Order: sequence, then structure tokens, then C-alpha cells
Amino acid sequence: MAPPRAALPEVTLAVLAASSQAEAGHEKTSTGFWPLVIGSIGVVYGDIGTSPLYALREALMHAAGDGLSESEIIGVVSLLLWTLTLIVTLKYVVLILRADNNGEGGTLSLLALAQKALGRRTFLLVIGVVGASLFYGDAVITPAISVLSAVEGLKLVTPGLDAWVLPITTVILVSLFLVQSRGTGHIARFFGPITLVWFLVMAVLGISHIGDRPDILYAFNPWSAIGFIYRHGFMALIILGSVFLAVTGAEALYADMGHFGRLPIRFAWSLVVFPALALNYLGQGAFLLSRPSALENPFFLMAPTWALLPLVILATVATIIASQAVITGAFSVTQQAIQLGLIPRLEIRHTSEEQFGQIFIPRANLVLFVGVMVLVWTFESSGRLANAYGIAVTGDMVVTSTLAFLVFWRVWKWPVALVAAIITPLIALELVFLASNLLKVLDGGFVPLGIAALLSLLMWTWIQGTAIVYGKSKRESIELDALAAMLCKSKPLRAKGTAVFLTSDATIAPSSLLHNLKHNGVLHEQNVILTISVADVPRVPDDDRIMIEQLPDSFVRVLLTFGYMEEPNVPKALALAKKKGLKFEIMSTSFFLSRRSFRASKHAGMPLWQDYLYIGMAKSAADASNFYSLPTNRVVELGQQFTV
Repeated sequence: MAPPRAALPEVTLAVLAASSQAEAGHEKTSTGFWPLVIGSIGVVYGDIGTSPLYALREALMHAAGDGLSESEIIGVVSLLLWTLTLIVTLKYVVLILRADNNGEGGTLSLLALAQKALGRRTFLLVIGVVGASLFYGDAVITPAISVLSAVEGLKLVTPGLDAWVLPITTVILVSLFLVQSRGTGHIARFFGPITLVWFLVMAVLGISHIGDRPDILYAFNPWSAIGFIYRHGFMALIILGSVFLAVTGAEALYADMGHFGRLPIRFAWSLVVFPALALNYLGQGAFLLSRPSALENPFFLMAPTWALLPLVILATVATIIASQAVITGAFSVTQQAIQLGLIPRLEIRHTSEEQFGQIFIPRANLVLFVGVMVLVWTFESSGRLANAYGIAVTGDMVVTSTLAFLVFWRVWKWPVALVAAIITPLIALELVFLASNLLKVLDGGFVPLGIAALLSLLMWTWIQGTAIVYGKSKRESIELDALAAMLCKSKPLRAKGTAVFLTSDATIAPSSLLHNLKHNGVLHEQNVILTISVADVPRVPDDDRIMIEQLPDSFVRVLLTFGYMEEPNVPKALALAKKKGLKFEIMSTSFFLSRRSFRASKHAGMPLWQDYLYIGMAKSAADASNFYSLPTNRVVELGQQFTV
């Protein structure tokens, strides 16, 4: 796969780790297993954990018609339970969480695994780009609707806050996005215990009312759900759009795997989250069977009068926390998109010495914040945003299942009949949910689709432009060993000191080296061909940081390895190379970078408008000189122009 050359000129960061090492790094950390379980409850399951507030109510509102029968209540509860079982437990917890890429999850992890078996196929890239774009669409909507619904819930306590809904929402969102830089671990330590209390309260509420009508337990029978769909026909398709609200947030379960690890997420779901959700839905169903008039708000009406105010406050906090799941998931997806060459290189900050996947991406955080605020102030209420909710999630789930089919079959070598028997029913179910949500396109569903379309265009433009640049660069390249042999014969003029040429491929002569020879006609006394990599450990010992290989004539090939928590300070690392025989003095060393500039052309490559789009994206990429702490007075940038 061609590296994203325009992002950090001539430098690619490779994560050097076997999957077994990554698994150990994610699931056996010094923070302890149970703190990760508690943290995952707050961050990973915050979104799906708030669904009992509205999922059953909205589904039954559509089903009520002329009245609400007992079979309809049991049928909808059965639909909710089996949707959670099939989509979340079977698909994500049991199957999809096994498919990690160096400990990371998400749609793009599946794409990377599929590419290992099938190569960089165009149809795989299209699937991956669409899936990632849909996830971003959900990541923008979820914080907006979650926080809005939370603040609107406060009106139950103080009706006078109606005029302050948008200002309070804005303050909360600003605070939420500001604390992202502190790292997921710090946030989880605050959110996790609160969300754990929330799930325990939901479970207690449910248990306290199941005895009202024990026949609600018939909802465990899948025929109750199937019979409900059969009796309601086309109306069942509309109702399923509301039933699906129960699993919005499930995609974050997989995307956030790098933040907490597979086992903590599985334990949290099995021991706390799923039992609490199931008990609460059963309790709400039994409560409605005994008191159909409570349909207006069954969740809150289940609580005793004295507990209503504390429950509203707890629900408000829990709903705010719900947005954290997709924010952290968006960081993971962004990092993977960079590694796969789908977007330009962005600054990534690692916020934990124990968990490699706990990251903060400032630019992604800013883009998400702006998108969320635009939605909040455009739609102004969670009710108006509700119709936009679900389309992006169902689309992303269909993409995930499609990629999972390929991974299970071609990577894990499962028999195709077995894979089809497992995945095909899941895809069919998700397509039904997608169809039900597509009925809401004109009522607000165009928002996530529009966001996904825009992001797909940006990613595809970056892929095409990078391929054009890489192809032209490859055609003009010379193998380093061949160049060294030629220079031994031609004896070019020598300049005093050391020249360091940064490159992503140490076997090819860097373009900055070729341009220096072409324009200046000189070669330094010592020429270091430098490649930089990042390991999946927090810090690399000095003894393991440097690998040196002497080449013919005056060339030396050097590999520097940094831990993911370390600042990649190249001059400081090269100073350590003296112990291994490399002659290095910073005051007699020049660092050569290739600064690529791009020119649009309507006669070659992409359409003209797409050329300008690619050029703008390339200019936004992180700067290599600052990123690697190179002394500005020792850096020489040699320009290279490409027509895209």
C-alpha cells in the first residue's frame, strides 16, 4: 500500500508490533483489569445505556394505533431483547471483537485485515471509506441529540429552564470537548462509576416491576417478536426504526476496543450492561401491562415519587456521558484512517502509558465540535434531531458485517458455508433496520447521509491524489545501493559535515538526496539515510533505540525507534548513536527534507476541482520539521513539484 506521501514528507510512522504483543498491551496493563471494566462501562456503553429512556416508548407509540394490546407490549419488548441479543451480543461481543488489528477495532480495522488477505482492492477501499464516513456521521449527531435531550429533561424539574436549553447545551458541549485532551483514561475514571450506578438503578427499577405482570417473561420467546412483525405488516417496518434505537451506540463498542481492550468490554457487557438493559425493558413492559396509561413516560413513572428528582438528575448526567463513546471511537477511526492512507497525517497525542489506544487528536476533536454545534443550533431540539438518528449507525453496521464476512472467510479460513450461515442472517436483519430508518430521510435523515457523502469524497480524493503522487515518485526513484555504487565511481565534490535524509523507504534514494546532487552537485562527507518508526510500548530504552547499517562509500542507513509516549526528538536520538560508532555533531549536520508542492492540471490526473481539493488537504498535513524537533537553522527543504 502506498504511504500517504504528501502528509509528512518522506516520513512514515509504522507501528511495529505483532498482534500478540498488542493484545498483551491492551488487556494486561498496570492499571488493572477491573478499572478498565469500570472505565468501559462509562465510555463504551454510555450511548447504548441511555436507550431505555426512549426506545420502548417510541416503538409502542407507533404500535399503539387505536389502543395498546398486551400482545403488542410483549411483542415490542421481545423485539428489543432479541435485537440486543443478535446485534450486540452475538455479532459484536462474541464475533466482531475477535477481529482486532494490533489491538484496534472499528470498521477500518476490518478493512486492514481484509486487505491483508485480498490486497488493496478498490471495492474494499470503497466499503471501508463508506463505513468510516457513516461512523463520523453518527459521531456528530450523537453528542448533539444526547446533550440536548439531557438538558430538555431538566425541564421536568424546573420548567423555567426552557429558554436556557440551547445556552446550557452549548456550555456542556464546550466543556465536554475541552476535557478530551486529558485523555480517555482520565474521563473514564469520572464517567465509569456514574454510569455503573446508572445501570444498577435501571436494573433495580426493572426488577421492582417485573412482578407486576410476570407474563412479560414471554418476551424471551422469539416467536413473540416474529408474531408481532407478521401481524403488523408494513407498520412493523416503521416500528423497527424505533426498536433500533435500543442498539445505537453498539458500533462504538467495537471502535473503542483500542481504548480498553477486548476482555474488559466483554465482561462489562455480560456482567452489567446487558442484564441491566434486559431487566429494565422487562420491567417497563410489565409496568405498562398493569398500567397502560403510563405510556407517556414509562421509564420515569416506574420510579417512586420520592426518587423522581434524583432519577432525572442521574439520567441527565448519563445522557451527557453517552456522547463520549462516539467521540473516543472517532479518535480511533481517525488514527486508523491515517495509517491506511485515507486522510492526511494529523497530530496524534497518546494520553496513557498503559494503553496504546488511548489517544487524542486535536483536529478531529475540533471538527467534531464544530459539527455538533452546527446541528444543535440548527435543529434546536432533540425531537427534531431524532429522525436523523439511526441511518448512519445501520449503514455502518451493514458495512461491518460485510467486511466481517470477508475476514472470517479469507483471513480466519472458516468454511464459507459456516460464515454464510452466521453472517447472512445478521446482514439481512440489519438491512431491514436500514430500510426502516431510510423512511426518515426527508425528515432529517439527510444529515448523516450528507456528512458521510462529504467525508467519502474527501477520503477518495486523498486516495486518488496520493496514488498519483506515489506513482510519479516511484517512476523517478533510484535504488539506494545502485546510487551508492555509481557515486563511488563518479567521485562528486564533498561538503564537510553530515547530511541526514529522512525517508519512509530506506531502500530507495530519498528525493531530497537526488535533488541535492542535481542542483548543488555535492555530497557530504557522511550521509545518513534515516527512517523513523514508532513501537507499541510507551518508551524504548536507549540501547534499543538505534540500528545502524554501514553502506558503500559514505552512506549509513539508520533506523530510529521511539515509544508511543515519547517525543520523537531526532537530534537527541542521533546523539546517542555516537556510542555505536556514528559520527554526529549537531553543529556540522544538515537535515534534508523533501517539500512537495502540487500543481493542478485539467489535462492529467483528477478533475480540476478535485485537484484543488487534494492540494488543500495536503497543505493541512502536519509539518515534519516541528514533529521531529529538528533545529530550524539546520533544516534544508528541497522543493519537488507534482502535477495532480
